[in-house]
Amino acid sequence: MKANKGQIERALDAPPADIRLFLLYGPDEAGSRALAKRLERAMGPNAERIDLDGATLKGDPARLADEAASISMFGDARWLRLTLSGDEALPAIEGLLNAAQAGNPVVAIAGEIRNTSKILKLALDHKAVMTCASYMPEGRDAEQLAATIARELGLRLAPDLARRIAELTGGDRTLMSGEIEKLALYLNAAPDHPMDATHDAIDALAAETTEQDIGALVNATLSGDTAKLVHELQILAQLGASEGSMLWALLRRAHLLAAIRAEVEKGSSPDAAMASAGRAVFWKDKSAVQRQVRLWSSDGIARIIHRLGQAERLSRSSRNAGPVLIEHELLIIARQAARGQ
Repeated sequence: MKANKGQIERALDAPPADIRLFLLYGPDEAGSRALAKRLERAMGPNAERIDLDGATLKGDPARLADEAASISMFGDARWLRLTLSGDEALPAIEGLLNAAQAGNPVVAIAGEIRNTSKILKLALDHKAVMTCASYMPEGRDAEQLAATIARELGLRLAPDLARRIAELTGGDRTLMSGEIEKLALYLNAAPDHPMDATHDAIDALAAETTEQDIGALVNATLSGDTAKLVHELQILAQLGASEGSMLWALLRRAHLLAAIRAEVEKGSSPDAAMASAGRAVFWKDKSAVQRQVRLWSSDGIARIIHRLGQAERLSRSSRNAGPVLIEHELLIIARQAARGQ
């Protein structure tokens, strides 16, 4: 059955005995993971967590129902967290719902899935399942989320600063958290030592970007300069730059391009759309951003954001192939830019 945000939050905070599965899905995967954290807190710090993925359950469908009915050998609470990427776990979930007993709550994080998904159809129709879709926060919701994240870190965000961070990150919860964490660290803020955020602090961090010049990689990728991109990848690898820092920088730029391009397609001139972005466009990148706004359509930018999001998830789940995955995705994007999409 489908639940709204308030209903799912209440259920995760105090799991009902008649709910065997919480299915969290949608484009805001970070939002789904934040909801899953509520169940983790509800189960307590000593609870045993069992992590399973779709591939494991495809090979052993009975395991899910078995684990859901098992009792911890230490007598502590027990719960299961699933990571799904398709319908490969459907037999396992059917087994869980048809089992004589369960007992241990199960939360599944499925990311962005199609309406034709068999697991989603089953979950929406079954009374022992609660589903909730998470979408990227927009407008005031994104600003309130930024302020909430900041407050938890001991950082006070004025409304204009919350709006700026929300726009800079395109409302992406993961990117927003990363930017605010950096800002809190820069200002030496903490819950027991709150500090006021400032535009100057954000500007200083934007100017630094990272110790390495990831900005050059961003511009090479989105402008279609494959030779420059390969060169920058080699330099950043030598300097030890993380794959995450590259992807986050690219996602920030992609969300910025999406916002500017949307204004252009509404009828604004490129210059007026750029001006509306304000401080989100660092002055050194202005000409590159102008070029990229003209080069990429809204649909093209949406594909970039999707590809980068997938690459970020794959890099986190891969032990050895992270750099190769990132390089492959960035070269695909650069080649599309070079062809004019």
